[in-house]
Amino acid sequence: MIRAIDVRHSHAEPIDTVTLDYEGRFRRRVALVGDGGLEFLLDLPKVMDLRDGDHLVLEDGREVRVVAASEPLLRVTAGDPTHLTRLAWHIGNRHLPCAISDRQLLLRPDHVIRAMIEQLGGKVADVTEPFLPEGGAYGHGRTHSHEH
Repeated sequence: MIRAIDVRHSHAEPIDTVTLDYEGRFRRRVALVGDGGLEFLLDLPKVMDLRDGDHLVLEDGREVRVVAASEPLLRVTAGDPTHLTRLAWHIGNRHLPCAISDRQLLLRPDHVIRAMIEQLGGKVADVTEPFLPEGGAYGHGRTHSHEH
């Protein structure tokens, strides 16, 4: 089985795409099947946070583009920017992955967090779309604890 041995940002024409959810994009070694049927082994030197649009480089130089899959999420909105900022602070204080824009926050479903947001006056809606959260403290990777 051909191996994908590197990740790069590229504008080259990929030979296939592989659609992965948020958890599926945090990998080092796993057998994958591209959307077009290409079977390959992701075999990276370390665990990487694969981002939507990254290219997996096969050992023969061809590339497979990573696509973020749509998945169930919570869309959080608020009455004004200050309220949304306050909600973002509470979410960040719990170290939850969160996609942030000027009008909404997107996070993974969690009934406890949903109740907290609603108690704080935020509006929560169930949506299905790709989850592209902010990177870690230095703009990349995932933050899992206080050990930055």
